[in-house]
Amino acid sequence: MDGDRLSRGGGDQRPSGQQLRPAAEAPQTKYRPPHLRIPQSSNAGGEHQSPPLQRQGVGRSSESAPALTPQRTSILPIQRQPLWSAPPQQSENRILPVRRPESRSIAGRSVNLLVNHFLVKFNPRNTIYHYSLDIRQLVSYEKRPARRLRNTGGLRLILNKLFLDDQARFPANRTAYDGEKNLYSAVSLPTGQFRVELSAEDLSTQTYVVSIKIMNELKLSKLEDYLSGKVPYVPRDILQGMDMVMKENPSRYRISIDRYFYPSSFRVEDDIGGGMAAYRGFQSTLRPTAQGLALCLDCSVMSCRKPLPVVEFLKEHIPEFDGAFLDLHLRRRVAHALKGLTVRVTHRRTKQQFTIAGLTEKITRDLWFDFVDPKGQDPTVKVSLVQYFREKYGKVIVYQDIPCLILGRNNRTNHVPMEFCILTEGQRYRRELLDESRQEKMKEKCLPRPPERRNTISEMMQDHDGPCGDVTRNFGFQVEKNMTSVEGRIIGPPDLKLGAVDVVRVEDEKRQWNLAENSVVEGKRIDRWALIDFSFLDFPKLRAKDFISNLRNRSKSLGIVMEEPLLCHSTGMRDFSSVSRLEELLRNVVHEGNRKCWNKLQIIICVMAEKHHGYKYLKWVSETRVGVVTQCCLSNHANRGDDQFLGNLCLKINAKLGGSNVELTRRLPHFEEEDHVMFVGADVNHPLSKKSTTPSIAAVVATVNWPAVNRYAARVSPQDHRTEKILDLGPICRDLVNTYHQLNGIKPKKIVVFRDGVSEGQFDMVLNEELSALKRAVFDYHYQPRITLVVAQKRHKTRLFLENLGDGSATGNVPPGTVVDTKIVHPFEFDFYLCSHYGRIGTSKAVRYCVLWDENSFSSDQLQELIYNLCFTFARSTRPVSLVPPVYYADLVAYRGRLFQEAAKEFQSHSVPASRPRTFDLSFYQLHPDLRNIMFFV
Repeated sequence: MDGDRLSRGGGDQRPSGQQLRPAAEAPQTKYRPPHLRIPQSSNAGGEHQSPPLQRQGVGRSSESAPALTPQRTSILPIQRQPLWSAPPQQSENRILPVRRPESRSIAGRSVNLLVNHFLVKFNPRNTIYHYSLDIRQLVSYEKRPARRLRNTGGLRLILNKLFLDDQARFPANRTAYDGEKNLYSAVSLPTGQFRVELSAEDLSTQTYVVSIKIMNELKLSKLEDYLSGKVPYVPRDILQGMDMVMKENPSRYRISIDRYFYPSSFRVEDDIGGGMAAYRGFQSTLRPTAQGLALCLDCSVMSCRKPLPVVEFLKEHIPEFDGAFLDLHLRRRVAHALKGLTVRVTHRRTKQQFTIAGLTEKITRDLWFDFVDPKGQDPTVKVSLVQYFREKYGKVIVYQDIPCLILGRNNRTNHVPMEFCILTEGQRYRRELLDESRQEKMKEKCLPRPPERRNTISEMMQDHDGPCGDVTRNFGFQVEKNMTSVEGRIIGPPDLKLGAVDVVRVEDEKRQWNLAENSVVEGKRIDRWALIDFSFLDFPKLRAKDFISNLRNRSKSLGIVMEEPLLCHSTGMRDFSSVSRLEELLRNVVHEGNRKCWNKLQIIICVMAEKHHGYKYLKWVSETRVGVVTQCCLSNHANRGDDQFLGNLCLKINAKLGGSNVELTRRLPHFEEEDHVMFVGADVNHPLSKKSTTPSIAAVVATVNWPAVNRYAARVSPQDHRTEKILDLGPICRDLVNTYHQLNGIKPKKIVVFRDGVSEGQFDMVLNEELSALKRAVFDYHYQPRITLVVAQKRHKTRLFLENLGDGSATGNVPPGTVVDTKIVHPFEFDFYLCSHYGRIGTSKAVRYCVLWDENSFSSDQLQELIYNLCFTFARSTRPVSLVPPVYYADLVAYRGRLFQEAAKEFQSHSVPASRPRTFDLSFYQLHPDLRNIMFFV
């Protein structure tokens, strides 16, 4: 986005320091907290033909987003008066998220809920002192400079020694440390450089210099002002400091892994075998809410290696290992199981941890080394490892016929017998690497039913190693240990339209509808299709005639006419291993189909013997090169031929070809039939952080029909590595608006954008950069649609529990349609939690929807009902989904773009030198023109 572009909507020059407010409020010269705001007219959007800023006042349009540079540029003749913007660092002119509408939500029947939010009380007169730490080791020899330490455990040890040596000036129980550079204190600490001496295992003394510098004084009164609505900007530095204080107690007693805290031991019933156990931990975060500051805590389960002696771990992990002998195959398995793990040694007293670099080539009894007299008096002699351990440590090595471990530390290696090494605590074992039975055990433990999860969270809040310890109290924080009680509402389901009947009422508990006696709304006729049987040379083989017959019969029952395939091609799974072979195969099938019917195939159904990594090659070739939709399935499922599987397959095929599976009977809330509304979903798929040359994938989808809003067009765009901002959002949305115009003869009058995958810290970027880019690209003098922007957040830790289990389903989860918009939501911004799906397993997770911009003047009830109704239109489901479909589809498209990227790597690896950073070629991600406006991704 060009940050120095001006607003396309026109308007007056705004004085510096005036805050912008979108949507349902008139411009104000002074910020008013929510309880003092004056209600505004419901038609704040004004007349359609007026430019946005003139229509809405200066607080209406996001086009006044601050420039990335102070350079001034004019871009449209309609710009009558320039509207200069402040640089990003000047936050006064940033557009703020819309505030909650004045009207109270009343739709739906009420239900009493408990939420894993725990109220935190604090004294607004208190101050938290933020210090910066720098710890270096003094090295006396060779006049080397002080060496900076990076080991978290070592840094804590040094800091604790400083506190112990001078407890009067450094009260340990009134400080919180993040293990790196940040130290928070409830009292003022001395600053400067302090010398700390630690004794090592060899009785030598190591000297460290601790530099302490004051960074900030965090006045809690500022947080109080924000919670009460007196100031609009969240004091993130204060929340960060308080969050660190709340984490100090568990960090002292638990093991920290990926922001979660786990105990050093496991429960007996959580031993899953193979040297692994399920560890139960928690993650917590502070949230400003309508009831005040709240601690949100949720439990977690992770599979870790048990802290066993290495020999005992191997006996559990590799049943064939008995400690007697390693053949070549077993040796490889042992080396693979141990490499990279950390251990402690038991043959001498030390707190050091060592990393396993590998296994020695020789077995223990054959290992000899040169022993050098440390005093330099005796000559160097050859000593066996067995003899050395017996004489030096008094240890007799039992397992002498297996290799030793090569332990590395500080660029030095040591050979240590396995029996003297113990695995350290908290070493994660990736769940996907577990065998099938252990994965099932972990799944059961990771997906507890609501009553079990609720009890676990309550127990962790009460534990001595939880977030409520002495440090928390010494900072003046009081934490309520009972969950927050809140009143939720259950929105009723909409009536649906299927092919057989105009009104279908969904089932009460699961909100599902039955296709057994109904057909889809509009079945797309399929008379040009092909079958590729990839299981012909593998097992299990497809029974092709039966599958074709069953599929045609099931599609007929759903109102989809499906003729016999034009051709059936049989091959083996080996073709999936090569992009070129797949492309040649698909082109030959398409050519043969064209020869038989003088028209292009509509779809190719591909039956696979097993899941295969070549699936990404198939999708990339078919959707970017050949231009024919493919539908994959497994041969064992196809042979089984049950109605549910075939019905789901037909729903996907019909949606991909432009049919309509289900529609809402009534119009969407807040919109009229002639409105022509386009719903947009946007998401970014990121690669692993270590893959620095791999692009992120941006995906944008948009509806292309009205009022059914169940057909979508999709666009995929690669962009810079792990960049969350969608760089091409403006051009993509302009393209989608033009597509809507081509298909409907009119441009949408209103646009509702659902953005996925952004945290609260990125709301400003979405509102002031992405939305501005969208408007600059789409708006012109004759066309300014009203825009609403909503962020959908899935990755939060808030959980809703029924206070009375009888109010929910048999699983104990909250019913579909449960919405909460009081107490646990933002103090004054427009957000709510909606659980739209039926929770079959585990504990249901509601989606948090945050409204950042609203030119359509939604009330809370209208927007909540709108999103819930949209959840019934997902093409491949017969029940409402957990996430609003525009975002759900954007997720699918972003994942499809990731498959394109992985397929493109095969070409790029041969064309780009390894020494140069790899760039991405846009041609690998361009959809075939025949697929750009259909739902190929479903």
